[in-house]
Amino acid sequence: MLKKLLLSAIGISFLTYSMTEPANAAAEDTVYVFNTLLFLIGGFLVMWMAAGFAMLEAGMVRSKSVAMQCTKNIALYAIAGIVFWLVGYNLMYDGVDGGFFGSFTAFSVPDPSADTGDYSAASDWFFQMVFCATTASIVSGTLAERIKLIPFLIFVVLLCGIIYPIQGAWQWGGGFLSELGFSDFAGSTIVHSTGGWAALMGALILGARAGRYTSNGKVNPMPGSSMPLATLGTFILWLGWFGFNGGSQLALGSLEDASSVSKIFMNTNLAAAGGVVAAIILSQILYKKVDLTMALNGALAGLVSITAEPLMPSPLSAIIIGGIGGIIVVLAVPMLDKFKIDDVVGAIPVHLLAGIWGTLVVPWSNPDTSIVTQFIGVISIGIFVSAISAVVWFVMKSTIGIRVSEEAELNGVDKTELGMDAYPDFTKS
Repeated sequence: MLKKLLLSAIGISFLTYSMTEPANAAAEDTVYVFNTLLFLIGGFLVMWMAAGFAMLEAGMVRSKSVAMQCTKNIALYAIAGIVFWLVGYNLMYDGVDGGFFGSFTAFSVPDPSADTGDYSAASDWFFQMVFCATTASIVSGTLAERIKLIPFLIFVVLLCGIIYPIQGAWQWGGGFLSELGFSDFAGSTIVHSTGGWAALMGALILGARAGRYTSNGKVNPMPGSSMPLATLGTFILWLGWFGFNGGSQLALGSLEDASSVSKIFMNTNLAAAGGVVAAIILSQILYKKVDLTMALNGALAGLVSITAEPLMPSPLSAIIIGGIGGIIVVLAVPMLDKFKIDDVVGAIPVHLLAGIWGTLVVPWSNPDTSIVTQFIGVISIGIFVSAISAVVWFVMKSTIGIRVSEEAELNGVDKTELGMDAYPDFTKS
């Protein structure tokens, strides 16, 4: 009788194990698939932001510079992909271990049978790469209409291969800022302020467009070629931002993760809406009219502002955070003009200043962070990116030159740099 009971117990145990083991494996596979899917969907949404930047910039520059902006944007995306594979990814993530940077080696895609993490390694590379490309896109718009193509692309190589990965390693790669407790969920500072600092240094060293400012400080308006195109670009960026922030949850394999991604989507949308409304109201108060460009950049500033912490704020807090971003844009654009800093698309207020604001306000909704640590992160990344960018811009200016001639600028960089017109039938200055 005892023997029969033992055999029965063994049989039940074996049957339970044989049923549980496949179930556990299936659950692990499901987590792997959903996490990988989040990276891939988030990644191609962020990639779509490249089109948004291209259209926004094409609409904000004059007709004689549109083809150049399109060329710069497709070129920088391609270059970012290559250099981030060649050196950027591992420099940012491989063996940082509380330090300052990883290894100078190319990213190696593991064999599928050895890809045993919670997500595909290649999907993670793709998701991180499109963030890198976004950083370069920020620089493109600020320096439009007077920079040479080749020096700009050389800077993109260094930005995407060296500058961005090193400062990104300090937080996202597990470097010293991560050890300090700095928090930047999806990159208000690591992506947006980094691009903003690089753009600011370029604008200071490159100088303003010919005729933009008079000797007595007057600002000469230089309207963009197409406000519908700029509006389309803004909507594309707004759409892509759901991948930017939502994908930064980095997981979709549980009910909690799915709920978090959904809340991130909601807060991201509300912050952008807050930025638009605030920019419209303030521009009406200050200028007695609504400025479409301020409304567009208000949306983008709201998005940048919420990017450092899109999960923790309440819906009302998200609107306030985004709204203050919109206010920053309206106030900062004329401030830059007073200093004769020519930012064609308003990227410095949107990405640099709103990025700083979004990073510093994180402790308001996230009690695990401190304003001191956030300030240290903003300052350390700002100093590093600004210093290296300034050196690169200055060296190129002193050697190969970074600016087209005054005559070439007058005729348009489309003709002088590319030998073509974006709108050959009706190109105007």
